Amino acid sequence: MTEVEASLLHWTETGKAYSALWRSQSGATPPKRVRLADDTLKADTAYRLACEGTALLWQGDYHNARQLLQAMARRIDRTPRKAGATPIESFHLHRQAQAQRARTLSMLLVPLDADYCIPLRRAPEVSAACKAVYGAAAQNSVVSLRELQGLIGAHEWYKKGVEVPVLGERIHPHHGVFSPLRGEYVDLVASAPLPSLELGFDIGTGTGVLSAVLAKRGIKHIIATDQDPRALACASENLQRLGYAGQVELLQTDLFPTGRAPLIVCNPPWVPARPSSPIEYAVYDPENQMLLGFLNGLAAHLTPNGEGWLILSDLAEHLGLRTRTFLLDAIDKAGLSVLERHDIRPRHPRASDHTDVLHQARAAEVTSLWRLGLPHNS
Repeated sequence: MTEVEASLLHWTETGKAYSALWRSQSGATPPKRVRLADDTLKADTAYRLACEGTALLWQGDYHNARQLLQAMARRIDRTPRKAGATPIESFHLHRQAQAQRARTLSMLLVPLDADYCIPLRRAPEVSAACKAVYGAAAQNSVVSLRELQGLIGAHEWYKKGVEVPVLGERIHPHHGVFSPLRGEYVDLVASAPLPSLELGFDIGTGTGVLSAVLAKRGIKHIIATDQDPRALACASENLQRLGYAGQVELLQTDLFPTGRAPLIVCNPPWVPARPSSPIEYAVYDPENQMLLGFLNGLAAHLTPNGEGWLILSDLAEHLGLRTRTFLLDAIDKAGLSVLERHDIRPRHPRASDHTDVLHQARAAEVTSLWRLGLPHNS
């Protein structure tokens, strides 16, 4: 099967074969079994078919499709989430349940015309949201309603922006770029004592929020890096809007730019687990790859009296996915010393949600800014 064939969804309608481009930001392959569905389909039947792996290509009213998706979600959520005997077992069960829920709900599909119009009754205008993620349209396509809703929601966040109090401004995240909704780590970077105002590196810049904070604090020149072109485009737009583009140089590279700096900041993904989709790379760091890459390369890029700021939650420790000893050993093996640590408690709603199977770990979570230096700095 060619790559083009693999990206097509095939179905039969009134005895005739049809196909359309398959869209999936998660990298999911097109469903092999497709059935046409409309407003007459009952939620119990839809749920059963979706669980069996049959996709439902919607031809009815758009709002009815949304209601059907909600009804399917309620049927999934009726089953209580299992808690494991240990935090790490609870985490893996939670991830399995999340993945199964996503697979089931992604079976409800909607068509998109070549101009990103949805050819369904009472369908909203989604062309701007689709173009922001998929690029210019050229042909008819099909997407899961769940993914389409995610695109619409992300586009609304992009237009509205996320308030960042320490900036007194909003950051506008692009789809697939980690949003600073959890602002406590930004507060840490805004308050830690600066070792220099000359130069800083922002490793894995994402939306550019930390570069903006450093620029506002007076650092004259910042080199912000990221591997993802979407992140660099997002950071560029935010920094332009905030008036800091002249202070921040954006560079597409893995981790460090060339040279040394007196301040190097990195906020890697906090949970050492394997992402189930490309979008999850902002949250999950398989085998601590980015964390260890930052630590192991830091000494070679710091000036003699420079500091590396590692922003990291200890949620992984409470889940049993990483130990504090592992982190301290990694810092030591990288030829670094801990100069100081600044801690802050999370403020997000999940930290106080007692129904969450991971509540105990989330409630105990602390986010830290580790000020790291070369041994003679301590």
